[in-house]
Amino acid sequence: MISKSLFLSAAMALTCGLGFSQDKKQQDIKSIKSMCGCYEVKFNFTETFSYPKDSLTYKPSETKHESALEWVQLLEDTPNKIVMQHLLIVSDDMIIKHWRQDWLYENTDLYSFDKGNSWKYKKLDKKAVKGQWTQKVYQVDDSPRYEGTATWVHVDGKDYWANTADAPLPRREQTKRNDYNVLKRRNIHEITATGWNHEQDNDKLVRDGAGKDVLLAQEKGFDVYTKVPDIKCQAAQKWWVANNVLWKNVRDKWQTLFDRHQDLNLEAKVEKKALYSLLFDLKPDTAKAETDKIIDKFVK
Repeated sequence: MISKSLFLSAAMALTCGLGFSQDKKQQDIKSIKSMCGCYEVKFNFTETFSYPKDSLTYKPSETKHESALEWVQLLEDTPNKIVMQHLLIVSDDMIIKHWRQDWLYENTDLYSFDKGNSWKYKKLDKKAVKGQWTQKVYQVDDSPRYEGTATWVHVDGKDYWANTADAPLPRREQTKRNDYNVLKRRNIHEITATGWNHEQDNDKLVRDGAGKDVLLAQEKGFDVYTKVPDIKCQAAQKWWVANNVLWKNVRDKWQTLFDRHQDLNLEAKVEKKALYSLLFDLKPDTAKAETDKIIDKFVK
């Protein structure tokens, strides 16, 4: 028979464990949400090593140093899901809907990029994702890009999340490179005193029909987000007020496709036009039935 003192000790240990888990989760949420706001961003990429079969004709990617002003809008904020939309500010009159990141707590549904325009659905074990957050990254048209699950780390004054995930070619290389078809991204999101950093160590892979990978080259990426007053991003905030209903309709349509829990295969173009081009041409008051119809054309 269990003694009263032993029972109380076990109960206290369980309570403390639950309390620690909740405190850790709140710390995670604080870190994720701190990536919202107005940022001056510096994008830096350089190819570090290459392993081509023909080194005489191989041309490495040019080193990139670009800067931008970006607004990160909080769209959803629930205990187990945080959604953030990035908006690129070219000028007060030109706002570009950029990438989106969703963060899901202990998520078990994953879409892993394969190659081309295909993503494989994976069901994860609940035990494997305990305490973890999935970052789901979407393209400018809200179609999938890449996603992965990992634990936020808060130790020794450091505050970061690290994960490896396969992804399509980045937009900066889509029109310039056709000698590889998968970018294996090693992503680190680190919160800093002045904002946050997105660090990458990426492999450029050639993946064949059997799933075999050949390493072509590697690159380093280091994007620095420096927080600035929100008023500097006022143009993007106004743009989102005018356009958020249209893009909510687009997100909702994609969600119905993700909820099928099946592999996803998309057309690159329909009638010689990319999906983002068709959606970007729409007016803010476009009906949901119209956006649904456009997206359906791209789903194989």
